[in-house]
Amino acid sequence: MIVLNSLFPIFVLLLLGWGLKKRGLTDDAFLRNADRLIYYFFFPIMLFWKIGGASFEKGIDWNFCFASLCALLTMFVLSILVIKLCRIPVFKAGSFSQSCYRFNTYIGVAVILNSLGAEGIKYFGILIGFAIPLINVFAVTTLIWFSGREIDISKRMSMAGKALVSNPLILGCLAGIGYSSLVGWFPVFINNSLSLISMVALPLALISIGGSLTFAGVRGNLGLSFLAASLKLLLLPGIGWFFFYLFNVTGLPFKVGLIFFALPASTAIYVLSSQMNSDTDLASSAIVLSTLLSFFSLSFILLL
Repeated sequence: MIVLNSLFPIFVLLLLGWGLKKRGLTDDAFLRNADRLIYYFFFPIMLFWKIGGASFEKGIDWNFCFASLCALLTMFVLSILVIKLCRIPVFKAGSFSQSCYRFNTYIGVAVILNSLGAEGIKYFGILIGFAIPLINVFAVTTLIWFSGREIDISKRMSMAGKALVSNPLILGCLAGIGYSSLVGWFPVFINNSLSLISMVALPLALISIGGSLTFAGVRGNLGLSFLAASLKLLLLPGIGWFFFYLFNVTGLPFKVGLIFFALPASTAIYVLSSQMNSDTDLASSAIVLSTLLSFFSLSFILLL
């Protein structure tokens, strides 16, 4: 029942988002504005509220964080090796590499809230606070290296650095950690206000993701998309399991980490690929395929 209770509501909302777009009840302009509201306002507030009200009496589990980052680094290196060994074209390399390790934060929060509750969000928030900067460095480095043209590297890295410093999700997590360490609770009237605001975040995010899914480019990129999804949803959880065993990560952090590794690819792959001259059709195809296949990877992890 844990699979049904945790995943069914999420995939219903994804399907609802897709159906609303097909019926013309939402459109690209609505989805763009919804994404901006989610990214800059609703989701950071939800992360701040969930993490800010959690207890950090035992401090940050550094073994959990370090093991998770080691797994991501390993997958990044493996994605580059696969690009070389399979002779993936330069134009597709950046999108392919990102599809192997970028994760969908919104689906992650939804799954962890449904299965592990607010305490699980605390660990997830800490993890993504470390993971998002590292993953963006991986992505920008790969896109520059396989760009196939002259690029002002210092300008690109400066842009990436500014994007990280101003990332609302990271800021929401850091603010929540700071508030929890200093205060650790919210007055009832503030808690209720943040709760109402946060109620908008997940449904709107999942509907927006569903509405943005398109199957147009899947057929032409099925092989590479499936390879990327296999690395992301099968190999990465196995690598994560190995590092958690190595660093003796157990209990709730272990469960949160494995869900994190089994998440589908992020829609941010498409945005960054379009900005830095990589294959957006492959990016879109990889997002769609990994989102659909993540039902099985997440189901397996939840059943463990």
